[in-house]
Amino acid sequence: MAAARVCVVGSVNTDTVFRVAALPRPGETVLAEMPRTYPGGKGANQAVAAARAGARVQFVGAVGDDDAGLRLRGHLRDNGVGTGGLRTLPEPSGAAFITVDPAGENTVVVAPGANGSWALDSGQRNLIADCEVLLLQLEIPLAVAAAAAGLARTGGATVILNVSPPPADSAELTRLAALTDVAVVNESESAQLHHRVPHRVVTLGARGARYRGLQGAISAAPPVVRPVDTTGAGDVFAGVLAAGWPGGVEHALRRACVAGALATLVPGAGDCAPSADAITAALPG
Repeated sequence: MAAARVCVVGSVNTDTVFRVAALPRPGETVLAEMPRTYPGGKGANQAVAAARAGARVQFVGAVGDDDAGLRLRGHLRDNGVGTGGLRTLPEPSGAAFITVDPAGENTVVVAPGANGSWALDSGQRNLIADCEVLLLQLEIPLAVAAAAAGLARTGGATVILNVSPPPADSAELTRLAALTDVAVVNESESAQLHHRVPHRVVTLGARGARYRGLQGAISAAPPVVRPVDTTGAGDVFAGVLAAGWPGGVEHALRRACVAGALATLVPGAGDCAPSADAITAALPG
């Protein structure tokens, strides 16, 4: 089967990760190990995951005109992701601040930076119009996501929307859902997504994922692992699902579940995605 042509329209950030003994409660101060920085952003994480899973990937987004922007662009290129649609804006690159506890659970605060202030130009539109699968998340302006979805649908592509973070603007989400073929949500996001879509994929953490839609009902379980850091596992799931979608729902779901589990064995989000061979080797009998 030929490699899927995936276009990811989304965010790219520098992640600063603090490892703590316990996640802070409201009003509480906790001590952490010295922070480490990693490439991140839901869009970039998903693009890298799709590329490592074997897809031909183009990334559409924005970074700032700073050192972080140069590093983030290099990270995408080093992982085989096309950056012809990555624009540089005269402002800071996006940043995320993450706390991780010994069980691998995390909290995340994101400062959008360049991710929050751009619109599609003609070159980016051409990349979107030429894809087979469009993968979106919501760390970018909703108007950009909706415009990208409309272009992809017009070109006959499958539109996959990772509804994360859930938007406060329900009218914009309604518009975007109408252009979506596949919604990828966790359990809490699924409860907030009241819109009908042809395919709904719900991630269940260590219990795997379930699918409901035109292909009926399908469940998939991941291998049992001992997580080091769950940051980015959902992004890896979405990227690998997009890479495998042209091969069928069950095929894509099984591989995405395995990839998400393997991602928790690696610290940080930007470099935790497994290779296609690693995913295949870990598939349940």
